[in-house]
Amino acid sequence: MPRIAVVPDVHSHVLAEFDCLDPLLSTLRLDSSRLKCTCLAVSRKWLALGTSAGGLHLIQREGWKQRLILTHKEGSITQVSCCPHDEDFIAVATSQGLVVVWELQLERRGRPERVSVSWEHRGQNITALCWDTNALKVFIGDTTGKVSSLRAASSKMGKGSGFVMFPVQTVTTVDSKVVQLGYQDSRLLVSSLSRCYLCDTEKEKFWRVGNRERDGEYGACFFPQNKGLMAGQPPLLYCARPGSRIWEASFNGDVLSTQQFKQVLNCPPLPLITYRNEPQYNPSQKSPQSIAFPKLLYFGDQNLLTWTDSAIYIFTPHNGHVLLWTELKDVLDIAVYRSELFCLHGGGRLSHLSLLSVERCVERLLRRESWPLAASVCCMFQHTISISRARKSIPIERLEHLRSQLSSSTHPELIGQLDEVIAKLEPLDSACSSRRSSISSHESFNVLDCGIYRVISRRGSRSDEETSSLMNQSASEEERLKEFSFAQEEDQVDHDAQSGERAEAERSEQGLQFHLPISFRTKPPRIALQAVKDSVSSFVKKTTEKINTLQMNSELWQRPDLREGIHAEMSATSAPFLEDADIEVYPDMPNTESELLELQSATEHAIFQIQDPLVLLDPHFLEETLQEWLKALERILRPAQPSDTDEDTEPLSNTSSHTPEESTEEPTESSLQENTEMPPEAERNRQLASENGTVASEEALRLVSPIALPSDLLVNLTQLATLYAELSCFSKETKGQELSCGTFLRRYFFLLDQERIRRMCLLCRQEQQDVQSSFIEAMLGVTQSSKVVEIIHRGDLQRSLRYLRELQPWSPPVLIAHLHRLYDKHGEAAVRCFAPFYPTVTPADVMRMAHKSHFLAYLDNLVLSQPEEQRLSFLQSLLEPESLRQEWFELALSHDAPQQRDTMTPEGQPRWNSHCFSWGYGRLLALLIQLPADFSSKQKMAETCRAHGYWTGYLHLCCELQRRPEAFQTICQLDDISLLEDLDGVEPQNLAEWKLLIQLAQDGSHTSDVNGDTLSNGSADCSRKINPEAVTLRLARTVGPERAVAVLEECGVQLSLSPHSQLVCELLKVAEKRQRATIQTMLERCDRFLWSQHA
Repeated sequence: MPRIAVVPDVHSHVLAEFDCLDPLLSTLRLDSSRLKCTCLAVSRKWLALGTSAGGLHLIQREGWKQRLILTHKEGSITQVSCCPHDEDFIAVATSQGLVVVWELQLERRGRPERVSVSWEHRGQNITALCWDTNALKVFIGDTTGKVSSLRAASSKMGKGSGFVMFPVQTVTTVDSKVVQLGYQDSRLLVSSLSRCYLCDTEKEKFWRVGNRERDGEYGACFFPQNKGLMAGQPPLLYCARPGSRIWEASFNGDVLSTQQFKQVLNCPPLPLITYRNEPQYNPSQKSPQSIAFPKLLYFGDQNLLTWTDSAIYIFTPHNGHVLLWTELKDVLDIAVYRSELFCLHGGGRLSHLSLLSVERCVERLLRRESWPLAASVCCMFQHTISISRARKSIPIERLEHLRSQLSSSTHPELIGQLDEVIAKLEPLDSACSSRRSSISSHESFNVLDCGIYRVISRRGSRSDEETSSLMNQSASEEERLKEFSFAQEEDQVDHDAQSGERAEAERSEQGLQFHLPISFRTKPPRIALQAVKDSVSSFVKKTTEKINTLQMNSELWQRPDLREGIHAEMSATSAPFLEDADIEVYPDMPNTESELLELQSATEHAIFQIQDPLVLLDPHFLEETLQEWLKALERILRPAQPSDTDEDTEPLSNTSSHTPEESTEEPTESSLQENTEMPPEAERNRQLASENGTVASEEALRLVSPIALPSDLLVNLTQLATLYAELSCFSKETKGQELSCGTFLRRYFFLLDQERIRRMCLLCRQEQQDVQSSFIEAMLGVTQSSKVVEIIHRGDLQRSLRYLRELQPWSPPVLIAHLHRLYDKHGEAAVRCFAPFYPTVTPADVMRMAHKSHFLAYLDNLVLSQPEEQRLSFLQSLLEPESLRQEWFELALSHDAPQQRDTMTPEGQPRWNSHCFSWGYGRLLALLIQLPADFSSKQKMAETCRAHGYWTGYLHLCCELQRRPEAFQTICQLDDISLLEDLDGVEPQNLAEWKLLIQLAQDGSHTSDVNGDTLSNGSADCSRKINPEAVTLRLARTVGPERAVAVLEECGVQLSLSPHSQLVCELLKVAEKRQRATIQTMLERCDRFLWSQHA
């Protein structure tokens, strides 16, 4: 068996087939060539199968038992639909155009009866059925575009209602075949071959969704927003478009955005987890897919499902991602209920699939004892299986049991891969991983509600040597936690003699009070439980005292970094206990208050001086003032040099960025390691900056003040420190003795105004790369203890974004730090979701953190998220400075664009029909071209378009720049006369331009000798080519045939028109004569009327 390929960690769900419906079809005799299943529908209770013989089989989903057979003599069943709010009703359509609504009457144990019948679509093929979500009414669509409604009469509606026959109503008739119907909150959605229509059934109003037409079977559906933050919002509309695109529209039919899935689908398909064959994943199977989505269905939890005859696609439209796509052969139709889908295949075969998370899929496979299949899924999705969250449903013991069930003779490679997966597993709670390791496999345990582990020992199952090794392991664990015992020792001073004796007894055994009562200790169980009780009481008492002490001084809670300063001061007051516990303290703390007074005096003096406008507005005087203040700041708060401290003392970094409440919790080995290590995102930025030679690696990043500063002094220090950072950042002259901006930021970040520093970094983004990297590294350290970081590291992008949206109002620097983490974790997928955070996070912020191609995706989504009439002005507001226009323009031209050899010849001339190639960011390019700009900017954009072969933009800019001869020459080289006829075309405005165009067409500048041979992305219709005859006909339509012939003679062109062209000219002459005669007649009548009135 070959080694199983590993699926990337972005995939967390699979489609799985657990049930085989072949025996059911065999029982119903629907597996023969004479009798086949033709359509299906599903509800909570029923699976309805229509047959080619006109029968409708109702299968009870619980136990897959057949309950009813409804027969029809009017042809085979083509459509079936179950009522979503009353499963006692079902609608059926036959091949002869009959629609029947059945009432099953199962609750009253009666016989099913036809309560409504419609022959409105007799002789037509009915293509869609859709139920009203509130009433017993069915909407029907057929191949002619006719949509009608049929109301069902039922005895449930009252006495005598069963004898009332409601008339069939014609709702509307659209322009072509009805592909799909949808209904939600009195709105009927009709998708035809050419466009989508929205009907208000109460007010009887109709309007189109979008302006552009399409040609083919494309579906549409409503998308309820009843989950999370969007609960209570009106539903959205999703309409399929050509080229793997989907329109997102509001409930009123206004198109909000276009989601492009062509490039997103450039990923290998996930295998279908089925008992029929082993799952195979091929990472090399990648290619962009341009697909027509024939139907769209709301599926599962805020997902969108569609399919082709060879694959199933599931999207998450709110972020434009592909949840998964799976190859499935010969798919004809699909019916869904919640997260389950039933597929009808060619030949009448059925399959029952379920959308599950990977861990849930493995759990179900283990329950069914499908050992090899479960092991294959674990190895294939090992990134999802190995995380700690999966331990809730798949404990390590179950995976080890799975391994034991595999045969080493038949699955040796699978066993080896499964061993690798088990070795990578994370425990359920990583903070307690060291404690769990101390509990051996021969002991069972459970976790109480209070968090205590209750261990049940089975003595005698291990040798004395193993027991001794476990005791040594537990002792080493206690030695690692021993440094925190000072808190318990301090609390025991107030205890009575009995508790003191108990504490001495426990101390003699070298144990902690707050520990796991492991069963092989020599301590009696009653004493151990009492020790745990006393330890918890002491812990709560100590925490309450510290919280009350902090709440008494309200001024110290104005800034988060000041709270951390208080924590440092509290740590200093506990020096005796800290010395016993080997906790290091800051070596640069002042010993007297005189230094603090000196800093306050220097700060007040500097503040007084910069209030003078002569100092504030003169950079030289302002720099001198800040340099004098900086000397005092360096003497008091400068970090200690390595020579002043012990060799083992580390510089202050972001290790103390936790709150006082967190300091009272019992630290574990993992938490200590987390507090002393740099965040991975900060480490990455630091390495990049070091490679560029912009950051001094010796300068530590300080996020917390080493001393507690009064609030008024802290405000003044923040003002001066931020002013110095801004002045040093934008200053062009630097002196050797001055602190650079990057060094100052790293040394005194705890004094800086984060928002002003962020704006400063945006303005100097090209000149001060070290400042930007240091600022991001600092913000990552400041936010390291946030709960959002934990959610982001779990890898769930949607949950992370949802949590960030709930944190409004946002602080821009903090939000940018979290978005940095999201981008590092998910890449382009995360950047595409940053648009809702505008304007807190600007495009300049995203451009600084993301790759250029990823930034383009963000900018495109951001602009398209605005209403269409506001996009131009919105994009104009983003161009600050104006130089960004050319930068973004060149960026959009160089990404997701056609190859230059396909649009230009080696001589730099346009290739034939090369303007028909699609540009990935064509809408953004069009908006950038339409923006107002000066002449030089437009000229530069035109040259850029020509250099990249973007001929549509080049023609538009040539018209704006009045370079019309160049535009006509380019059109002749592109050889497409539609460029003269479209609304945005370049049509000649006078006879001189017509003569130039005829001459260019005569010279044959569009032939293959000039343009070279190439493939066009558009139509190769000869009628669109430019030649003297086509230009002459265009001129004849404009000025008349006689004038057109005169122009040809003036140009010296000898042209023999084809019979078709001659016929067109004759018709134009006749039309012109009749038009003149009509005008003459109208003038004569007006003249007679005026004379009669005058008389």
